[in-house]
Amino acid sequence: MGVLGAGQLGRMLALAGYPLELDFHFYDTSGSPSVGLGDITIDTEAKLDNPALADFLNDVDVVTYEFEHLPAQLTQYIESKSTLYPPSKSIEVCQNRAEEKALFTKLGIPTPAYHIVNSLEELKAAVEKLGCPIVTKTTREGYDGKGQFVIRQAEQCEAAWQAIGEGKNGTNTLIAEAFVNFSRELSIIAVRSADDSMKVYPLAENDHHEGILRYSIAPAAKVADDINAQANQYIKELMHELGHVGILTLELFETENGLVANEMAPRVHNSGHWSIEGAHCSQFENHLRAVSGLPLGCTEAQKLTCMINIIGEKGDTGSILSLPYANLHLYGKEEREGRKLGHVTVQADSHEELAWRVKNVASFLPGSPEFKHS
Repeated sequence: MGVLGAGQLGRMLALAGYPLELDFHFYDTSGSPSVGLGDITIDTEAKLDNPALADFLNDVDVVTYEFEHLPAQLTQYIESKSTLYPPSKSIEVCQNRAEEKALFTKLGIPTPAYHIVNSLEELKAAVEKLGCPIVTKTTREGYDGKGQFVIRQAEQCEAAWQAIGEGKNGTNTLIAEAFVNFSRELSIIAVRSADDSMKVYPLAENDHHEGILRYSIAPAAKVADDINAQANQYIKELMHELGHVGILTLELFETENGLVANEMAPRVHNSGHWSIEGAHCSQFENHLRAVSGLPLGCTEAQKLTCMINIIGEKGDTGSILSLPYANLHLYGKEEREGRKLGHVTVQADSHEELAWRVKNVASFLPGSPEFKHS
């Protein structure tokens, strides 16, 4: 199994794949791999004529990836030489918010009103048309709150443009979105095989703080049948349109008028970490099953589960390990502000019991925001 990227998602893929007798070779373009497992090739230039790339492709049977911010020429080249799942089309759409929004619109999936802007003047015009507040984002890259700026007053346009519109090598293209009044954030994760077999995980409820996911609960509480049906319909339509093979994640806002799509990811996702202990077959194992041509595993939840991200500081891991209901996962990373260092999953028989247990775990993690749930 070849994996583009060598971070914590690749690490968890490998941990899920070893029991299936899969071996792993990671191709890292960042120069700072943290996977800590398998064979690793480091190539920060990602040149197509690099002998290291040829050696990597000769060593693997199928290639997948743990993050989507990859050069298009690299993924297209790999696709021409080997089997790449999910396909390049999924990467190219998901790494560009403008193309992503266009796909949502094409498929009739509700998404916030938006304008693509390439200058300060165009940003001011978008604010005038859409009204404040407006969420501005770079169309490429940007995650965990990076590359985003909320404009609450028209006078903030210049600050927003200076913060994220003026790129290192010129001008970034931005997307300006109307603010959505939502009751909660949800995500749905599905897996599809090349033979069009498909399974869907229960909806998860997500709580972000300063742009970073802090808590995910699955199955989400109080999900109406029509909301569940909408989410399933949207992700299945996206899977078929993209010809997607593997895990696909769709982030959603729940509003009084139904679901509104925020963005999607063509890979295993932070909001699916609950599935390692909480589902019959985790998102990581199911992704590997799909891209390897193996039968898909059961996506049903085994128990009510909450995932708690460990951000910046690892905290009192000894106390967390002493709790019988807590499962600790560390990623082998050095502490740094805003960095995802690991996560904890907690299970319970009721939402009330889960809330108490989550708050207890969070008390050992410095800077954890207050836990709230529906």
